[in-house]
Amino acid sequence: MCVAVDLKKALAIDPATAAASVAERLRVVLRDHLRRRGLVVAMSGGIDSSVCAALAVAAVGSSRVLGLLLPEHESSDDSGRRGKLLAEHLGIEYLSVDIGPALDALGCYRWRDDAIRATIPEYGPGWKNKIVIEGGTAGRVNVHKIVAERPDGVRIEHRLDVRNYLQVVAATNFKQRVRKTIEYFHADRLNYAVVGTPNRLEYDQGFFVKNGDGSADVKPIAHLFKSQVYAIARQLRLPSEICGAVPTTDTYSLSQGQDEFYFALPYAQMDLALLGQTLGVSAEEAAPQIGLTAEQVRFVYQDVEAKRRATAMLHWPGLTLEKVLGPLPPPSSSSGS
Repeated sequence: MCVAVDLKKALAIDPATAAASVAERLRVVLRDHLRRRGLVVAMSGGIDSSVCAALAVAAVGSSRVLGLLLPEHESSDDSGRRGKLLAEHLGIEYLSVDIGPALDALGCYRWRDDAIRATIPEYGPGWKNKIVIEGGTAGRVNVHKIVAERPDGVRIEHRLDVRNYLQVVAATNFKQRVRKTIEYFHADRLNYAVVGTPNRLEYDQGFFVKNGDGSADVKPIAHLFKSQVYAIARQLRLPSEICGAVPTTDTYSLSQGQDEFYFALPYAQMDLALLGQTLGVSAEEAAPQIGLTAEQVRFVYQDVEAKRRATAMLHWPGLTLEKVLGPLPPPSSSSGS
């Protein structure tokens, strides 16, 4: 079948050229705009932060990149292991800081557990949890459910009301904001810049925490789709365990895919859907390329727009109510997202 826009072909990149371009632009931004000596990257062991760390090394050299491993009580063991593997592979200095005690002191786990118990009263020590989303591919308003696992392995699932959903999310957002505080401490002491790691899918759809993982001095892969980031990882010959890692949130104590928590589809399909929606490709034309029905694609397109509207303010700086004289010069055109 001949199509007007081949979405898979449109997503294809030359990963070597793309990597070299990002590294060069990152080097220029650091020198001419940010005016810092090096780069700090928080490494979760996932594909995005791993590629960002590798591109940082390509831009400024391993001696001027600091990697941070920032686990907490509920972090996956795989995340820390892959983070160390990456740091050793790249030959960069890295530090590991357990943020669990800080989160305890701030009430992160207590506030979250109180909200879960409002829905599942028996929830307690030894239980695990995650939030899942449903409705986007069926044309319904997205609803959120709490999945809780008892110590004996039995799972209980209930819909969360808005108040308790927001409290669970607000509490877990502590994790991203505490991590960012540590990143900026080390950036300040070294005169380095902080690297943000969202890919285009996350950046476009607001899948980040404002003043948490959404805060950074430079976001080198925000223009790249997730599948393109994987292609660059393979081109850079990152460890196979990282190149094959399945995207997770690594935020909740139960294993949770990003498509369970936020996106309507797994990343490979979501990349195609986001590109199709952005380019104005009809649902009928996009459907066979994504592997969905035209009706499902229309629902996903609607979900994309809904998330853009709902998360627009995450991209905004703090607003002033009157014009402030003496504006700072705008960022250079090479500064990217």
